[in-house]
Amino acid sequence: MCPECGQTIAACICKTAARTLPAGSGAVRVTRETKGRGGKSVTIVKGLALDPLALTVLGKELRKTCGSGGTVKDGVIEVQGDHCERVIEVLKKYGHNAKRAGG
Repeated sequence: MCPECGQTIAACICKTAARTLPAGSGAVRVTRETKGRGGKSVTIVKGLALDPLALTVLGKELRKTCGSGGTVKDGVIEVQGDHCERVIEVLKKYGHNAKRAGG
């Protein structure tokens, strides 16, 4: 028997659940970046401790709120344009500890 979940060792889901949880520091960092994008600015959201599906849904909500395009890559949400303040407001509305990083 597994001491964590009480299931048999063959049916234990503790190890897989621990592996699928994403790493996050608890503080979400919102930055504006132009490097490598031909001078165009992109708002970057890092540090969200969400699974890939929830991250995709949140990315879509941020893009819709800002009225621009973007993507979700490797646990990072990118929104086209300089929308740092608007993104921070939406993240705080959803209960995330969002902070502006960089200049």
